[in-house]
Amino acid sequence: MSDARVGSERVRGLVRNESPIDESVQPGRPSLLAIGLTVLVVAAALFLVWQTVSSLLIVFAGVLFAAFLDAAARALAPVLPLSRVWRLTLVLLLLSALAGFGLAWGTGKLPEQTRVLLKVMDAQVDILQEHLLSYGVDLLGPEWGRDFAQWLFADQGRFLSHAQFLLGGASSLLTAVLVILFLGILFAFDPISYRDSVVVLVRQSYRARAREVMDEMGTVMRLWFVGQLIRIILMTLFVWLALYLIGLPGPFVLGLQAGLSNFIPYLGPIVAAIPIALVAMPLGASPLIWAVAVYTIIQSIEGYVIGPLIQRHAVETPPAWTLVAIVLLGALFGVIGIALAMPLVAVGRVAIIRLYVEDYLGDRIEPATTDPPILGEQP
Repeated sequence: MSDARVGSERVRGLVRNESPIDESVQPGRPSLLAIGLTVLVVAAALFLVWQTVSSLLIVFAGVLFAAFLDAAARALAPVLPLSRVWRLTLVLLLLSALAGFGLAWGTGKLPEQTRVLLKVMDAQVDILQEHLLSYGVDLLGPEWGRDFAQWLFADQGRFLSHAQFLLGGASSLLTAVLVILFLGILFAFDPISYRDSVVVLVRQSYRARAREVMDEMGTVMRLWFVGQLIRIILMTLFVWLALYLIGLPGPFVLGLQAGLSNFIPYLGPIVAAIPIALVAMPLGASPLIWAVAVYTIIQSIEGYVIGPLIQRHAVETPPAWTLVAIVLLGALFGVIGIALAMPLVAVGRVAIIRLYVEDYLGDRIEPATTDPPILGEQP
């Protein structure tokens, strides 16, 4: 009996020690099936994001508008001891009143000024084309025509195709604007619940950190939008006044397009100078030089002095990366990509630094609290 017991124990030991172990199913290590499913889910998510990126950019624009409404409500807090809901309601009423006044005032003045400016620019482009043709340079191609109406309405089919294109573009633009406005209002009235509905998707031990990073992103968007609005207003007023004193026709429209060009850093101000130069050309060399010189001076002061002072606490991205983002997003997504490149870079920078550099790599980056040393001075 003792020999049998010893033999059975020896057999069990051999089985226990020599049985093959499947390393692919060891606990603590993902199986090949789990890895494949993860890769498939990530690829499907990236494909879905790529297909819906235009809609996602519109949603992001709505979040930006919500950040602006939140900033306006915060600004009223020291003045009006009301609840946040009432302050937001007052902000919306004030914005609605300003928009109504702007539409009522602009409906009677802007269409006529715009028509005159387009006629002047059209004539100057024709003159420029003739001068270039004398040197053998065809700037606008052989199919260019001076009469836009004849080109558009040459036949009924072309007219209908252009009308359908314009109608479709106008309806898409109106739909996007309405979505941005309503999303901004909904997000602004209850930002905490919307933030927490995203944070709940994160692991519970990391939710506090996710809330902190999302709050910092909201602060960056708030500062960026308010700063851009201030820059647009200042640029519009200064260019409007300067061109009015020079005597250019339609100074407000020219100033408005110069101010709105600040939504596209670096490239927008250059493009905004072209209409000003075309409108000033018929008035002679002196008004042309004055208009271009004054616009350049105003834009330089705004771009190198006022803009950095306003945006230094919001966007710290190097200019080269911002320009790269503008080019890439513009090529991929068009005008909306160009307009949202700057805030996307600012928010993305916060996410990369906080979640990847600090949390994953363990490299703590503290915000700068002192001004850089003067050139030649020891820090």
